[in-house]
Amino acid sequence: MDVSSDFLMQAFMGKPLWMWVGFIALILFLMVLDLGFLHKKQKEVSVRESLTMCSFYLTLACFFGFWVWNVFGAETGANFYTGYFIELSLSMDNLFVMALIFMHFSIPPQHQHRVLFWGILGVIVLRGIMIGAGVMLVEKFEWLLLIFGVFLIFTGMRMLFMKEEEEAIDLQDNRILNFLKRHMRVTSIIDGQKFFIRQADASSGRMVLYATPLFLSLCLIEISDVIFAVDSIPAIFAITTDPYIIFTSNLFAILGLRSLFFALSAVIERFAYMKYALALILAFIGLEIFYGYFVGKPDPVLTLGITLTLLAGGMIVSLDRTARKTKPESRDQG
Repeated sequence: MDVSSDFLMQAFMGKPLWMWVGFIALILFLMVLDLGFLHKKQKEVSVRESLTMCSFYLTLACFFGFWVWNVFGAETGANFYTGYFIELSLSMDNLFVMALIFMHFSIPPQHQHRVLFWGILGVIVLRGIMIGAGVMLVEKFEWLLLIFGVFLIFTGMRMLFMKEEEEAIDLQDNRILNFLKRHMRVTSIIDGQKFFIRQADASSGRMVLYATPLFLSLCLIEISDVIFAVDSIPAIFAITTDPYIIFTSNLFAILGLRSLFFALSAVIERFAYMKYALALILAFIGLEIFYGYFVGKPDPVLTLGITLTLLAGGMIVSLDRTARKTKPESRDQG
């Protein structure tokens, strides 16, 4: 008993091992509860169910942040909440990409949840590797934060002035998708929630494994998450270099956003102006890196307040502008 308790109290990446084990156990428990019980049957996730699950994950993240605030202090708690909301907002673009992928492969709504579920397990591993590598690099070469800052400012400015045609995504000529089709057997048949099915090979007649559209969509969603992480991980490194705070805030945000996918995918156009708020957040965080490096660390609570203000402003402007655009259309129809 003493040996096991001593082992769990050992430090791993700045925190006791039991904190890492406990958090991973919590995530795995939520995954088993989600797929094993709540979504055991193949059914379409309703908007109401999507909003309920998102509210649950949001509440859980807030309680976790409250625990972090009490255990590690106000600064660390504010860093968790800032990282959580930044990751949540930056991942909103990923919802559009996921909806586009499902549409491209004609994945029925009742099968989409399974793809997103297994996608989260992949994200846990990939984000863990990226965060671990980032922490080691920043600890060894602190000046890398300045490169992150330049990258975030550049990305923010690019997003701010990007034209709509530059944002368009064409999956027909996607290199990754074409690579997968060239190097594995692929079928267009969707057989329930199966990622692979056995079919007769056209040349030999033998029964061999073929990847279904569900597997291809899973691969593209995982890769798109890595691409989006290139923005979000440097952003949160500007807030804190604590790997535990970075990892936990990232995972809570991803869980909450993917549970919200089924509610937001139908009205994602209503948030068309959020990209400007996200652009300003990225540029602000990039400038904050330089301020922190050369002047002094900014107040984490102030950073959280500015982040939430920009997000709220983006949402209000988006809902107001898009509502104005739809009013004339509804009058014409009437």
